[in-house]
Amino acid sequence: MKKWWFFLVMGIVAVMLAACGSTATTKSSNKQENYPTKPIMFVAPSGAGGGWDLTARAITKILDETNLVKQTMTVENKPGGGGTVFMAEYATQDKNNDYKLFVNSPPIIINNLKAEGNSPYGYQDTTPLAQLTKDFGAIVVRADSKFQSMSQLLDAIKQNPKSVTVAGGSAPGSMDHLVAILPIYKSGIDPKIVKYVSYDGGGEAIAALLGGNTDVIATDASSVGEYVKAGKVRVLAVSAPERLGGVLKDAPTLKELGIDAEFTIWRGVFGPKQMSDDAKKFWENTFKKLSEHEKWKEELTKQGWEPEYKGSKEFTQFLQEQEQLISDMLKSLGMHK
Repeated sequence: MKKWWFFLVMGIVAVMLAACGSTATTKSSNKQENYPTKPIMFVAPSGAGGGWDLTARAITKILDETNLVKQTMTVENKPGGGGTVFMAEYATQDKNNDYKLFVNSPPIIINNLKAEGNSPYGYQDTTPLAQLTKDFGAIVVRADSKFQSMSQLLDAIKQNPKSVTVAGGSAPGSMDHLVAILPIYKSGIDPKIVKYVSYDGGGEAIAALLGGNTDVIATDASSVGEYVKAGKVRVLAVSAPERLGGVLKDAPTLKELGIDAEFTIWRGVFGPKQMSDDAKKFWENTFKKLSEHEKWKEELTKQGWEPEYKGSKEFTQFLQEQEQLISDMLKSLGMHK
């Protein structure tokens, strides 16, 4: 009788231990396999309709349509200070929030390095997940401009800096300004002597150019195609490593012109600095699949964006390289913090 009770009790204990082990394994497995388990927010640190906003909405749209992400995704706009307001909040309050990602581009570096209105937070306070698109800077004049080439423009600036008005759709020390002064700086001209006028966005800068209120503008290459096609503007140079296609096929690169310079206007996705390994792995795999999907390629064509995928490690290395270039240019302008 005692033996019977002994074996019965031992059997019950064995079953309970097996059940506990199975539950623990399932929980452990689920933790890795189930991310994400709730809605995800993509933040565009700008107003609606801007580049970050359009990129965030395109990403979430295609991720949903392709079923690469099964959870609900929303896009939230957080304008203010060219992204600095959002970064202050994100780096301090969301540093381990796996369910809030954001889209950004070179301003995440520029805002952290420039002296005036700088952000104490940069890409080092995030987890760079993937670069998904690229664009390049363009130096643009009106079709009837007296400047027929980049060399003519640079010669005029050398001879009389104040005789040439250069404009862009962003504040001094920000992206369009850096695109504008890059060939000037690389040509050995002091960029501080250049007359730069800032407008509220690329659209206003182009309007100023067409209206004769400025001699030349620096802007995104993808934004001038329709004006080139209409015969309204001429692109003196692009900051790409090789010539672009389509309507910009005749625009030379800075390197072709003997100016050792290029500048990529990338857009990528970032997560919190203390992102969990499971979440990081999920997004690395997901963005890789997105970059290869036909629907994403169709969306890029529709938006006029160039594809450029870099995974987390390669993207982080690229950010370090661009940080050095931007740092050098801001120092040349006397605008480095």
